[in-house]
Amino acid sequence: MIRMVFSPRMLVAFLMGFSCGMPLLLTITVLQAWMKEEGVDLSVIGLMALVGLPYTVKFLWAPLLDRYRLPFLGRRRGWLLVAQVALALALAALGMTRPSEHPWMVAIAAFWVTFFSATQDIVVDAFRREDLSDNELGLGSSLYINGYRVGMLLASGGGLIMADYMPFSMVYMVMALCMAPGILTTLLAREPQVDEVPPKTLRSAVVDPLIEYFNRENAVWILAFVLFYKIGDTMALAMTTPFYLDIGFTKTEIGTVVKLFGFWATVGGSLLGGVVMLRLGINRSLWIFGFFQMASILGFVVLARLGHSLPALSGVIVFENMSGGMGTAAYAAFMASITNKKFTATQYALLSSLMGIPRVMAAAPTGFLAEYLGWEGFFGFCTVMAIPGILLLAKFAPFRAEGRADAVH
Repeated sequence: MIRMVFSPRMLVAFLMGFSCGMPLLLTITVLQAWMKEEGVDLSVIGLMALVGLPYTVKFLWAPLLDRYRLPFLGRRRGWLLVAQVALALALAALGMTRPSEHPWMVAIAAFWVTFFSATQDIVVDAFRREDLSDNELGLGSSLYINGYRVGMLLASGGGLIMADYMPFSMVYMVMALCMAPGILTTLLAREPQVDEVPPKTLRSAVVDPLIEYFNRENAVWILAFVLFYKIGDTMALAMTTPFYLDIGFTKTEIGTVVKLFGFWATVGGSLLGGVVMLRLGINRSLWIFGFFQMASILGFVVLARLGHSLPALSGVIVFENMSGGMGTAAYAAFMASITNKKFTATQYALLSSLMGIPRVMAAAPTGFLAEYLGWEGFFGFCTVMAIPGILLLAKFAPFRAEGRADAVH
């Protein structure tokens, strides 16, 4: 066990997780803070969520990465190196924009960041599945997720704290340099050895995985669940940074409490979620954690009434992050359980793309909603939006069913 934990492949999984997690919040949380500081309207900040569209449609080009290989480093590492170098350059370009003067330039640069970040995600997911054996996959996925969270912590918490001492443009340059560990990992890692023959035609790469999935019972209901399970939580989190700033918290307080302190609450929630799932199974965990996620949004309503209070902020963040961590753990376990290993890359890209739709489409109007409803009304609305995703579970994952949902296979 100890040898497996400290094996080179587990280190690769962790470092690739770091490289994938870092860019995500640089086009959400940190960019929101930069635009808020520059005096950009809340409605424009909310619309900027649309630059995250590549995360939601990455399944469109995922089959191309399965079908074709570049003439260097192998099928996975070749594409991964290209995506990572391009991502570093896009982050540097984003840092050279001026939000208050040319928000459309910010949108273009941020779009390329999300495109190359989504491409990196596709290849890393496929690499991890092919590189690790079945008995290593659970541990490898856990280390990948932990690395992902460390990357997010560096980008959001670290980025906001650095922004109190240097311009945001310099923060993005530093983050571009932080792609170096991922690039070095790609160069030094071994190319996965795959026994199965890769797709020989575009049709086999694109169509066959979809036919296999949609021939399942309740396939459409499951996709609806993937879309709606975390939509309330996602909408609320899309506006939390402007919300914290609006009620008087400084960027350092946000970076310390929300990002650094909240990071450990999320990690704890994920670990607790894994333990609970061993006892209750995936179905029951999805129900229970879904209700926790919904209840945690109400904490922001309380904080809106209290105003600037570090103890209240800490309590809200602990509950929300632990609930979100538990929900994400069950969410990921469910999606893994319904993925056919023969089509892991394309099917997982499809599911994870759908999972990202609420982060982009549902988050886009949140600025308008916050302006129209006020902070208390906005977070109350987000709480109501969490209900449909939980109710969809009754269709294919009833609370009393044990283990995995029988209806998904």
